[in-house]
Amino acid sequence: MTKSILIKAFLLFLTIFADEAFCQQILWANKVLGYSSEYRPAQYGHAFRSKQILGIPNKLPDFGNSPCAWSPAEADGRNEEWIKVGFEKTISLKQVAIAENFNPGAIARVYAYDESGKEFLISETPATQLSVKGRMLRIFPKQQNLLANAIKIVMQPSKVSGFNQVDAIAISDGVKPVEAVINVAKGPLTTTKRENMGAAINSTGQEVAPIISPDGKTLYFTRSNFVGNVGSPKSQDIWFSTLSEKNVWGPAVNLGPPINNFGDNAITSISADGKTIYVINIYRPDGTMELGLSRSFQTKTGWTFPKEYRINNLRENYNANQKGEAESMETTVSPYGNVMIISVQRSDTEGKKDLYVSFLQSDDTWSEPRHLGNVINTADYEGTPFLALDNKTLYFSSQGHSGYGDGDLFVTRRLDDTWINWSQPENLGPAINTSLWDAYINIPATGDYAYFSASEKVVGQEDIFRVRLTPELRPDPVAIVTGNIMEAETNKPLRSDLIAEFKKNNEVFTKATFDPETGEYRIILPLKEIYRITASEKGYFPFTEEINLSLDSTLKTIRKDLYLTPIKAGQQIRLSSTMFAQSSAEVIRSSYAELDRIVKAMTEYPEMEILLEGHTDNQGEVQKNVKLAEDRVQQVKKYLLSKGIVAKRIQTKAWGPAKPIASNLTEQTRQKNRRVEFTILKI
Repeated sequence: MTKSILIKAFLLFLTIFADEAFCQQILWANKVLGYSSEYRPAQYGHAFRSKQILGIPNKLPDFGNSPCAWSPAEADGRNEEWIKVGFEKTISLKQVAIAENFNPGAIARVYAYDESGKEFLISETPATQLSVKGRMLRIFPKQQNLLANAIKIVMQPSKVSGFNQVDAIAISDGVKPVEAVINVAKGPLTTTKRENMGAAINSTGQEVAPIISPDGKTLYFTRSNFVGNVGSPKSQDIWFSTLSEKNVWGPAVNLGPPINNFGDNAITSISADGKTIYVINIYRPDGTMELGLSRSFQTKTGWTFPKEYRINNLRENYNANQKGEAESMETTVSPYGNVMIISVQRSDTEGKKDLYVSFLQSDDTWSEPRHLGNVINTADYEGTPFLALDNKTLYFSSQGHSGYGDGDLFVTRRLDDTWINWSQPENLGPAINTSLWDAYINIPATGDYAYFSASEKVVGQEDIFRVRLTPELRPDPVAIVTGNIMEAETNKPLRSDLIAEFKKNNEVFTKATFDPETGEYRIILPLKEIYRITASEKGYFPFTEEINLSLDSTLKTIRKDLYLTPIKAGQQIRLSSTMFAQSSAEVIRSSYAELDRIVKAMTEYPEMEILLEGHTDNQGEVQKNVKLAEDRVQQVKKYLLSKGIVAKRIQTKAWGPAKPIASNLTEQTRQKNRRVEFTILKI
């Protein structure tokens, strides 16, 4: 045999081997074609229904009872039970995999169907009680060249005691055994171990629900079964620990009244500036509480009495007490205060608690919760949500996605602005998740550590742990903007409101308040955008500063002190230097919001008259620049007139390049010279 023939033969062998070993096609059932019965234990949800057999396994490779599996209506029934499922296409059938997650062994016969609907018996085995808790039953048909797109299994429930559950069914064109795998997130934490937070935070009681302040320096958590609580030791109280300058967590301190009372108290979220906390339940003056959400504000004397933050139609028409269960919910409020993810049971849940989204309304209430969809939600429990500072990465706990134990932590990412389209949840892996309960993850702005609750290797019942995150598991980086707001003439701190808007569409992204008594303002902004932040206070003209994060890709800290100018005669106020493109007199649409502030001031002060002055850089001919400056102030005036300001209240002056405020040597500094200023002539 020649060398070339040997090479060709070897390549052919490699191709066949590669096809067999690496290119095996596996299809999981995507439609139910018929069934004999299904278990329906609850009025709401779809636990144990026939649809639960579709898609990838929700329980395997773990075994045990799961509402995310199909179960016939009766346990130990005398009649045969069956279900028939279809697949997205026809393949050459070499293997059928049936995920029996609970009480396996009841399957007596398995049939395959071709495109014409012809039936083939591919397995017949006596149903029998097995000693294992569950299994992946694999069948390799003896029929040759069998093309199939549907499978039917027939069960004999009387032969195997208890409910017989099937998690999923797959077909394959290869003989390599089909396995159920956990969808572990990329970049698993294989080189690091989780760390118990120690005696300063964990006790012989129960510590859960860690909430780390965005700056990473204060850790709040919920403690129960502890004699130091305000109410009964069995009730929940909020405690906190602070990080010292030596990077050591101090002994936990009870947050105290009015937030901790004789009921169950827990913090669910914290604002980006750390000055607002959100707590479970509605606090009544008589000390009683009911299901809902409240918020408390930091003052120089402590936290305020929690005030209800109403969620519209939260209870809807579902009442858990009808089933003898306690009403409860878990929430995460976006650090920007405008979106909330809620874990609650409602009439449209898939099973137990599901995740919902709610939006802040103009009347400062929250919209009715909207289901996040079946990519995230299953017929089992989804809860303890945490929406990261990038406003799109969501961490949560679930018992309905394949994992390592009683409840695992997962991550998913928002795919669009509807808030109902999410990526396939990924398990955070064995460095965080164990065979026991793991939940309540929380991450600061740096994204370096994740703090979470766990049940394995604990001091008491549950403890708080932390683990260093790999880049793949972190939320997207953000920018942290901090500073003071002061009066321009005196440099004295000035209480004021702060908003951050997207420059591209003038939509408000987040709001904050600066109060000198409670420290600097802090806003956190996701990267890849250009923002406009504006400070405002009555009697002062709003101050606007642009922050361009469009090219940043790593965590950024920005110090930005803002100065407000009093509204009075003789005051000169400079408008944004990016109001016009180079060599253009047309006002950029994104600058309308700044001009609207002039309109607002002139409306509030009906006697106010102003002088608009136009300036350019020194590029090009002087006369053309003067003409350009004149055109620009006229465009600004035209806009003000369109908003109802009368012409006699506005004077104009064009200076061209005559009065630069910065060097003209670079485009960045020239941009500062392309500006419009206005002076208050009369008020």
